[in-house]
Amino acid sequence: MTDHQQPPYPYYPPRPPYAPVSHAAPVPRRRAKRGVGLLTAVALAAAAVGGGTATLVQQYAAGPAAAGSGAVSGTNVSAGSKGTVAGVAEAVSPSIVEISASGTSGRSTGSGVILTADGEIVTNNHVISGASELSVRLSDGRKFAAEVVGTDPGKDLALVKLKGASGLKAATLGDSSKVKVGEEVVAIGSPEGLTGTVTSGIVSALDRDVTVAKEQDPDRGQQRQGWPFEFGGQEFNGDTGDSTTTYKAIQTDASLNPGNSGGALINMNGEIIGINSAMYAPSSTAGSTAAGSVGLGFAIPVDTVKADLDALRSGGDN
Repeated sequence: MTDHQQPPYPYYPPRPPYAPVSHAAPVPRRRAKRGVGLLTAVALAAAAVGGGTATLVQQYAAGPAAAGSGAVSGTNVSAGSKGTVAGVAEAVSPSIVEISASGTSGRSTGSGVILTADGEIVTNNHVISGASELSVRLSDGRKFAAEVVGTDPGKDLALVKLKGASGLKAATLGDSSKVKVGEEVVAIGSPEGLTGTVTSGIVSALDRDVTVAKEQDPDRGQQRQGWPFEFGGQEFNGDTGDSTTTYKAIQTDASLNPGNSGGALINMNGEIIGINSAMYAPSSTAGSTAAGSVGLGFAIPVDTVKADLDALRSGGDN
């Protein structure tokens, strides 16, 4: 066969190789990828809108360690001890003081609540009534002289100011209008001079009509038995006298004794909800076994205190 002759069989030029067939799932198109990205962006935007709530839920779902050990927002109590008596006591005790009042007829002891870093303290009027000299001891043992700024015998409240104090831990005042019967409370004060005593209980009742004496008993030494008051048509701790005042009180079964007057009634968030003002603490007598606290205590609602502060700072009704 010569070069110009055709081959004796048909000639087919070689074909290009075919791409291998794949049985894998098809690769998503770019349009689909953009759709997923858009959904992700929307989800992120929604998370940003509710970010505060989402973060809070995640923290508490993970437990106290994840939430951290700082103070709970709006309260004085740390996250790890929120809702416990120990947590409230640790947080609020530095804001509660012991007040020693001396006068011509003797000496008595009460309690008070720090309102400002420079030493404004609210207490009961009957704690400082008739006193010519005041001494205040802080929870850390430091002592300061104090003077009366203003009094309101009609509400049994008084404001005193420490001399030369600074950097004190002020208490957080709560909202007594939100207090409910049955909720847990903590009381801190100085019964019988036992500074920083902590007791606990519940709110037993609200809006109790409590009547107390407006004037100082001539024999101040008898105040160890507690300031006289009337409740439910009965007199407790002695005769209230002719000059009295009546206010709506929070009733509690937290143990209160003489010296707790002027101290704090506190909710489980570490907020002051009342100023302890009256308690029935009978003494032992012949033929009677009743003595000490019987779970019948009363506190002036903190909303009454807040409404009276400006007047007290201006001198009140001296």
